[in-house]
Amino acid sequence: MDAMHTFLSRCPPFDALPEDELRAVAEAAEEVSYPDGGIVLVEDGPAAEHFYIVREGTVELLHEGQVVDVLEPGEAFGHTSLLTGMAPAFTTRAAGGTRLVLVPKAQALAVLGRPAGAGFVARTLRDRLTRTGNMVHGLPELRTAHVGSLVDRRTPFLTPETTIREAAEKMTAAESTAALVRLPGGLGIVTDADLRIRVVAAGVSPDDPVSTIMSTPVHTARPEQVALETMIDMLARGHDHVAVVDARGEVLGTISAVELVSLESRGPFGVRRAILAAQDAEQLVETSRQLPDAFVSLLDAGLAPSDVGRVLALAGDAVTQRLLDFASARLGAPPVPWAWLALGSAARRELTLGSDQDNALAYGDTDDLEAPAYFAALAEDVNDGLARCGFGDDPAGVLARDPRWRMSESEWLRTFEDCLVQPDRSGLVRAAIAFDFRHVAGGLPVVSPLVAVLQRAREHVDFLRALARTATDWRPPLGFRGGLVLERDGTGVGRLDIKRGGVLPIANLARFHALANGITISATLDRLVAAEELGALEPELAQTLREAFVIVSRVRLEHHAAQVQAGVALDNLVDPDQVPPLARRELLEAFRAIAKAQKQLSVYVPIGR
Repeated sequence: MDAMHTFLSRCPPFDALPEDELRAVAEAAEEVSYPDGGIVLVEDGPAAEHFYIVREGTVELLHEGQVVDVLEPGEAFGHTSLLTGMAPAFTTRAAGGTRLVLVPKAQALAVLGRPAGAGFVARTLRDRLTRTGNMVHGLPELRTAHVGSLVDRRTPFLTPETTIREAAEKMTAAESTAALVRLPGGLGIVTDADLRIRVVAAGVSPDDPVSTIMSTPVHTARPEQVALETMIDMLARGHDHVAVVDARGEVLGTISAVELVSLESRGPFGVRRAILAAQDAEQLVETSRQLPDAFVSLLDAGLAPSDVGRVLALAGDAVTQRLLDFASARLGAPPVPWAWLALGSAARRELTLGSDQDNALAYGDTDDLEAPAYFAALAEDVNDGLARCGFGDDPAGVLARDPRWRMSESEWLRTFEDCLVQPDRSGLVRAAIAFDFRHVAGGLPVVSPLVAVLQRAREHVDFLRALARTATDWRPPLGFRGGLVLERDGTGVGRLDIKRGGVLPIANLARFHALANGITISATLDRLVAAEELGALEPELAQTLREAFVIVSRVRLEHHAAQVQAGVALDNLVDPDQVPPLARRELLEAFRAIAKAQKQLSVYVPIGR
């Protein structure tokens, strides 16, 4: 009972109970173990009869069979169903060896009816809606992707005289399930199925010409055609392959019905599901290698930059959650509740494959001398694992394994406060990174107290003045007459740093206007919208900055996609001559909008003071 009392005393809303009432709840509560895959509550099933708190292990929340959230030790569930008497909104499933604390209905309702309990319910509902909402809206249904983003461009081309043997050899070398045959005025096609049915099963000689087994005419589709529509059309016609042909009549390649049917398993949604199902670090690393191709397919499908960044952030969260699972299994149960935080662009969900990992860890205040060592080992495991999965180390060391980014809850609160009251250079650098934070995993309720500190930022005039100056640290690459200024390398090629000159300046401006007006959301576009709605930004300027952010983000993502396809290391150095003319003009206007917004900050505080 003492262990139960101690555990509940650290978990909201029980941490606000008087000692005698807390002891009574601890006496009534019980601890129950669930095997891997054990079902606790069923979506649309019987209403909950207990208030559940994760003591050890993790619990997955599923909606229509898909994992939409993962609950860590210290996090609770079941209270919505308990309060309303309605069916659970999610199926809850144990992942790994899981132990739950079950508080009976009568005691739970008494606690949830208090002000602290009502606040807990409101906060957790908001957090869960946000987290699951981002999941639902951040992972597009790839069966509505465009065919052009899925085409197999390795498909070999043959002549009618090519032998069947040579056709099979070329298909094997290209790792393609089909080959196209150029004919006068049209195309023929040979597929794997043709080789099995029309050659092997029918006894046709492999030295016969491929024209004897090919099919013609070939069913075609345009690159902009929706994949689901194409799949239905193929099934109706009885075809198992389609040739993708652009508006000029150029054949781009082929796509198979099998590929279309399996789209979901190859897209970001499927990749994330495979990540969460990984059984060890090696399998997780292997699965994460699919992310670059998924990233490119999202851009080819025409997704907005904000959607692409959100999908990558969700994938990063999934990798982090599995690495935390593996580390916890190796190290044992954590001594106190904790929270893993994403920082910077990961927190804003503005990731690209070229982004570094920025993260931090907070853990509950404790006298346990072994706790710091435990969380140091946990962070080391996760940071190393993220690097192996393709999320690069941050050159500035903004990693949870660094003690500067791994602290107790009270130390984090003090650090945030110090940034406001002592806005020196180091404090401003820390604020620029840590004030963009997002909870990823763990049951420590550290978000609300940290957000409360951010809401007081507008009361600290000296901090805001200093922050306004740092919002101009990164300037757009414009010359005196408003033209582009390029950095030239040893070969004389001029490039511009799209991150330093475009993405960061707008993110810094949005952060300033957010903190100056009590706005605590992190995403850059959302901050600009909120600042406009509060009257802190003129509508025209806010709209211009949002459009500029979309433009520079798109150019950056397309630059990274091209580097992924070329198999070269990712950077942010864009050659303007490689940008299409219209996009280049848009980019120049975006830089001018940034410069105008930075200049307007001088109204608030003289820049350069």
